[in-house]
Amino acid sequence: MELNFLGTGSGVPSKERNVSAIALKLLQEQNSIWLFDCGEATQHQILHTNIKPRKITKIFITHMHGDHIFGLPGLLSSRSFQGGEELLTIYGPEGIKDYIDTSLAVSGTTLTYPLSIIEFTEGKLFEDAQFTVSCKKLDHGIASYGFRITEKDKPGKLLADKLKAAGIEPGPIYQQIKENDVVRTNDGQIIHRKQFIGSDKKGRVITIMGDTRASHHNRTFVEGSDVLVHEATFGHEKADLAKAYFHSTTKQAATLADESNVEKLVLTHISSRYQQSDDQKLLTEAREIFPKTELAHDFHQVTIHSK
Repeated sequence: MELNFLGTGSGVPSKERNVSAIALKLLQEQNSIWLFDCGEATQHQILHTNIKPRKITKIFITHMHGDHIFGLPGLLSSRSFQGGEELLTIYGPEGIKDYIDTSLAVSGTTLTYPLSIIEFTEGKLFEDAQFTVSCKKLDHGIASYGFRITEKDKPGKLLADKLKAAGIEPGPIYQQIKENDVVRTNDGQIIHRKQFIGSDKKGRVITIMGDTRASHHNRTFVEGSDVLVHEATFGHEKADLAKAYFHSTTKQAATLADESNVEKLVLTHISSRYQQSDDQKLLTEAREIFPKTELAHDFHQVTIHSK
């Protein structure tokens, strides 16, 4: 699993940061990519990466502000010309369907692939054999949401030495045992997997927050995340401004991470008032509270290794 930050600015694009978009690459897990928000020029940002738009199968929209959705119509259209044939599902707040349908209709755009648009409120959005995705409403003036992506636990390592001691030699039978609760060998022996496999491998958790004021109500939602992606529109000195505009500061995001047993914090959605020369100051503010903090820049990558 890998997070690719395609846009890390807020409000309007700048020379140093484009507006919001994050790609979660699940190429090994599902041979697909999930996109979180799609600000203006996201498809241009993708041109600077190895991301193939046809591999994007799900798009999750945190909220309906323009810096998070204005890139959608162009990306949807271009996907038709870039080999996109599989179903693309878009999850978003109320209004996302009207926005997309109207944009495609008035521009005369016809897609070459099936498109599903799902509007949500709160709770579980999606579940398959590998992942569960849930969302939580945040505090941003308009409906804004965070997403928690939970990988399901995987079966532990096969205990080969124990199998050999039981008289079961290596071969295709080992794979059968790992994939099935109960297996009968050629000589009629019944093998129960739970007796020959180690503890489950804990699944990874990524939480991606949309625009939000700081709130202790978000602790349970982000608890135990391997990676928490949180907006830090303002530095600590602008706490009053952050509250007035329904945003968070560096220290507020770090405090949430510190109080929620998070493994790593990645700050994004940085105001254009801050230049590259300010990055170290913003990062230092957060690290004073939560040392395992990174400040994302455009094309920043974070790998989330299996446990």
